[in-house]
Amino acid sequence: MRLRTVRPSRRSDASTHQFVQRIPADVKALAVGRTVTVPLGPETLLLRIKAGQAAVRFSLRTSDMSEGKRRQAIAAAALEAFWAALRNDRPTRLTNRQVVALAGDVYRAWAEGEGRERVTAVQLTASGAWVPVTETAEEEAAGFGAALRRLIEKTDAGDLEPTLGPIVSRLLTARGIASVDPDTWEALLEAFALALQDAFAARQRNAEGDFRPDPQAERFPRWEEPKAVQAAVSLLGLVDGWWAERKAVGGSEATHARVRIVMTILGGFLEHDDATRVTTADIVRFKDHRLKTAKPQTVKASDLPALRGVFGWAAENGHLPTNPAKGVTLRLGKTQRVRPKGFTDEEAAAILQAARAVIVTKRIGADTAAIRRWIPWLSAYTGARVGELTQLRKQDLWREGEHWVLRITPEAGTVKNKEARDVPLHPALLEEGFVGFVQAAKAGPLFYRPKEGVSFLKAQQTLRNQVSGFVRETVSDPRVLPTHGWRHRFKTVGISAGIGDRVLDAIQGHAPRTAGDGYGEVTVRAMVDAMAKFPRVDVR
Repeated sequence: MRLRTVRPSRRSDASTHQFVQRIPADVKALAVGRTVTVPLGPETLLLRIKAGQAAVRFSLRTSDMSEGKRRQAIAAAALEAFWAALRNDRPTRLTNRQVVALAGDVYRAWAEGEGRERVTAVQLTASGAWVPVTETAEEEAAGFGAALRRLIEKTDAGDLEPTLGPIVSRLLTARGIASVDPDTWEALLEAFALALQDAFAARQRNAEGDFRPDPQAERFPRWEEPKAVQAAVSLLGLVDGWWAERKAVGGSEATHARVRIVMTILGGFLEHDDATRVTTADIVRFKDHRLKTAKPQTVKASDLPALRGVFGWAAENGHLPTNPAKGVTLRLGKTQRVRPKGFTDEEAAAILQAARAVIVTKRIGADTAAIRRWIPWLSAYTGARVGELTQLRKQDLWREGEHWVLRITPEAGTVKNKEARDVPLHPALLEEGFVGFVQAAKAGPLFYRPKEGVSFLKAQQTLRNQVSGFVRETVSDPRVLPTHGWRHRFKTVGISAGIGDRVLDAIQGHAPRTAGDGYGEVTVRAMVDAMAKFPRVDVR
């Protein structure tokens, strides 16, 4: 049932018009427990939203259709501003000048009351209600004097809010301000209290026959509209926007996943998800925080570039005024190297020997056994990245003439340079029986079975972890990476065997070193000749 109305309605059992507006679904949870201020003729309603409440309902307190329509429009505008403030969750912060200027409105409303046909005094009762009193000048002076004394007795925001809160809310609404932050609210209550004290004192002097200009009237500056507050922008929302553009131009899912993880960690550290509140100081603090748990190289090469990329995109596309991560980096000292980055001959032989000995058992299933058996051997004789090998499919092995060729392609998953390449199998892989393993395998991926609810990236990360764990059982030296150590070794061994850099780069999928290297193709024939030179690992 649609509850939102475009004109005042009238209940069958009531003579006055009613206001009914549905609470928007997107702010319903945010609205619970909050109080909205709604102007209603000469009054102000304070409506508290309750759990389970579907709509805002109240009497417009008039039976006149024309007046009912006017009050309906004013109330609807106030509620729309309130809903918008909840959606943005960015209350306005006023400067001290703006606070005092707004208090000037309430001063003038009370201090300049002599122009009325009848003088109206106002008493501030113990309950905080304002009560009009029409009496003699002496009684008017006494009434304003009593109101002034009672107002002075209310010294803190808790005392002032019941009395002045509705007045503050009404004037803010009149200025188009849906809500203010807690500091501004407290400052407004204090400023309004002082303004009313000045106004009551002026009215008391007027009632006593003193109509000289009030010097306090000069202290209120002219009102200046606050600068527009930028709506909150979600950190992960920025990642989604950035990724939509990157995906369109060929960005990798692995990069997207890594960036999303970094932004999630940042939000947890800051304890909010509002990108407009992130400062350069926040990014520096986050960097220092990450260095306590992550490797410096991870912070430098992964975390900070991810933040610079997303925030930079946001600034370039108008979502943020600046890039808070711009210029934030990490200078790494040169680390001591006391061993090669690649596996030694002894380490390589031990790993491949352990891989050759793998068999299927009750503890080690067929898929796990295949990963342990073949990924180390493929790594040793192709120099490929482990992720490029664990995503291989049956159709990625084919024959060109008398040579078996392995195709590493982004069609199977992810390849860093997004370019497919063909790698001829080394004779050692043929002798180990890799071709027979592939021919006996089912169609599709060789080393994993896609599962519903498990993303490709997560499956690949699991496989890489399995490979790393298996290698670490044989080579525990933390100074060599359990998977990347093969790529370093392949290049070292290839150079020692006299294989040209360009051919090695083509086999391993490294980018051309110069513009000239980008011309021409390294043929399968050239790579077959190179593999014939590539020495075997001495596995006994």
